[in-house]
Amino acid sequence: MVDSSLPAHASVVVIGGGIMGCSTLFHLAGMGVTDAVLIERNKLTSGTTWHSAAQVRALRHSQNLTRMIQYSVDLYSRLEQETGQSVGWIQKGSLSIATNPDRLTHIKRQEALAQAYGIEARSVSPQEAAERWPLMNADDVLGAVWSPDDGRVSPSDVCAALVKAARGLGAKMFEDTGVTGILTENGKVRGVQTTRGTIMCDAIALCAGLWSREVGAMAGAAVPLLACEHFYLLTKPVEGITGNMPTLSDHDSHLYIRDDSRGLLVGCFEPMGKPVAPGVLDENFAFQLLPEDWDHFEPMMLNALHRLPPLETAEVKMLLNGPESFTPDGSFMLGETVETRGLFLGCGMNSVGIASGGGAGMNLAHAIVHGHTAYDLGEADAKRFAPVFNSLDHLMARAPEILGTHYEIAYPGKQLKTARDLRRLPLDAEYRAAGAHFGQFHGWERPLYFSKTAEPTLRFDRPDWFENVAAEVMAAHERAAIFDASPFGKIEVTGPDAEAFLLHTCAGHMARAPGSVIYSAVLNDRGTFESDITAQRITADHYRLFVGTTAIGHDLAWFRRYAEGFDVALSDSTEDYAVLGLMGPDAARIVAQCGAPELNQLGYFKVGPAHIADKHVRAARMSYVGEAGWEITCKAGNAAAIYSALAAAGAVPAGLYAQTSMRIEKGFCAMGHELDSDITPVEAGLAFATRKSGGFIGHRAMQDRLAAGAEPGLISLVLDDETAMALGHEPVRLDGQIIGQTSTCAFGYRVGKPVALAHVNTRLPDGARVTVDIAGQQFAASVKTGALFDPDGARMRG
Repeated sequence: MVDSSLPAHASVVVIGGGIMGCSTLFHLAGMGVTDAVLIERNKLTSGTTWHSAAQVRALRHSQNLTRMIQYSVDLYSRLEQETGQSVGWIQKGSLSIATNPDRLTHIKRQEALAQAYGIEARSVSPQEAAERWPLMNADDVLGAVWSPDDGRVSPSDVCAALVKAARGLGAKMFEDTGVTGILTENGKVRGVQTTRGTIMCDAIALCAGLWSREVGAMAGAAVPLLACEHFYLLTKPVEGITGNMPTLSDHDSHLYIRDDSRGLLVGCFEPMGKPVAPGVLDENFAFQLLPEDWDHFEPMMLNALHRLPPLETAEVKMLLNGPESFTPDGSFMLGETVETRGLFLGCGMNSVGIASGGGAGMNLAHAIVHGHTAYDLGEADAKRFAPVFNSLDHLMARAPEILGTHYEIAYPGKQLKTARDLRRLPLDAEYRAAGAHFGQFHGWERPLYFSKTAEPTLRFDRPDWFENVAAEVMAAHERAAIFDASPFGKIEVTGPDAEAFLLHTCAGHMARAPGSVIYSAVLNDRGTFESDITAQRITADHYRLFVGTTAIGHDLAWFRRYAEGFDVALSDSTEDYAVLGLMGPDAARIVAQCGAPELNQLGYFKVGPAHIADKHVRAARMSYVGEAGWEITCKAGNAAAIYSALAAAGAVPAGLYAQTSMRIEKGFCAMGHELDSDITPVEAGLAFATRKSGGFIGHRAMQDRLAAGAEPGLISLVLDDETAMALGHEPVRLDGQIIGQTSTCAFGYRVGKPVALAHVNTRLPDGARVTVDIAGQQFAASVKTGALFDPDGARMRG
């Protein structure tokens, strides 16, 4: 099985022999990288994979993550036919039960999502749920959702089949080969040093599971993940279990339950896990488990005894405690790192490695071979984390909470509690004094809304912050409000070739004169979005680019990739500057009162210098919320004085919830919501903002998409029922048929109704009537293809 001679060179070295490494090797070989090599410090599957409960549940919160797992299911069944190696695929479905009204809403939302993604799922009564799981105590069950296509596999057999197929295509695999170092040159990988010699290579796929953080550090890359203890109970045979059964998901009790060798397997994702300190899992930790901890498991055991009466008399075989790795946000890491070119991550699987592994390995191989994943997986982008999250203290606090979020109800407004206050805004003290309730974004604490009341009770109906957000929106609409955009990434582009460089990398009108503000799509060679930016041209050879808060690592790496051959310098100035959006009809009076009347002479999408409270600012006449005003950039240290002057003149702070509501009413898109790497400006209705003359990356592909008949598919919706609570990803139906999904949703305070943006596959005229499926209930809505609210051209009063 094992190859004997370590090659001197391989196009790609895969580090790690778990499900991700084996899948990546198989797919690399299938894509023509037949000299790919996998090295494993111990034996295949010896880290986490071997003890996985190996559940394969297709539905995830996004269409592409779901698509990825559907690929895994297809792959695993195909492997058995192609290699003759059994993978132990057992397809008995899954049953998700609800024991409180909010959980019932949650699983019904999941049912609607499944239908949008083409997955069979249906609500069943408590009686039918009990029939499908007769050992269950169903007295407190309010309802359930049945998913017949879910199943499980044998993890070791899957990996064996993947490696067998990969070796058949020419790839090689070496066990008992540990990594001792990674060679880099000019920020790019060159080779891997191992206990058996050095392999020079062009790229590395880092799939080392629990040890990926340490291996990444060898190449100077941050890989923020940490191991936590993960428990499941195994019993000896139990009367009533005669064959395979569906997986029972009792998430209110934090449990998953299935049969195992005619006994029971009862696993948990308890509300707060146990982190594994560095050093515990050393190089000799192979096919090993951590000690049983019955005290920690006891609350879960009591839940299990309530749900499964036969467990009381069952004979326990063992309490398995196996480590799993978790990331700061609960999504895995896939793709090239920010710090080191050619180092690709496929790790941090958050206990869903077997379900994800087939599709994630395919996408990782695709990224290595083709430079991008097969479809948008922005939520898994390896570049998304702020460096601060790689701190061991932060990981020790956050990872156990992430384990506990697996089975939480997905309430709107839910925020993580650990590893907070990592990055504070320049005006953090002022916002706290004003009663800000914060959310964390890329480590930054950003105000969501302002209220002097206690923390809200989360719910699916009208939220506690509804009236607070209404007051903030009305302040911006009727007077003036301050929206803090300081966390937005800022990239300085300087040098003689700054214009030529940006004309190449950006689709917008980057040659406009100094003093201009330019909105631009940043496209890849497929004509789809890598990013969207706002650029301020400060001088002929100096632009400042404003990018999404979480996109700074990705976008800076993207621009640097294309900078070769241009006389430009790129730098990250995010933390140097604060940005305050002063918006509303009183904005003109306020800036004049604060010493900057000249700003009233600026044209729309123009930027100019001024002084507010005797502090230098650069103000751009633009608005993300549909009310006229300026985005005011200043040195971070001057923000407090400027804010104090604006507030004294009558402006009030407003949070992110108000901004989102107003953005939707105005019909403005956001990256990661309406825009991603699967969509072009054509479908997004933004082709007008690209240069017809071309000359930018992605222009030809965009033109090809147009020639193929692509047309705008982004619409605005106004829901009739004021109480409807769409959250995003809800199916949109026309005459009962699903034609698309919502992307961003909110209550439109200026419209007086719930509003949403949605992508649909059918051209709809203004006024068309559709329904939005919210937890199985159909809510009528009207279609609009432009802004839902445009406040008289966003004029200001002086």
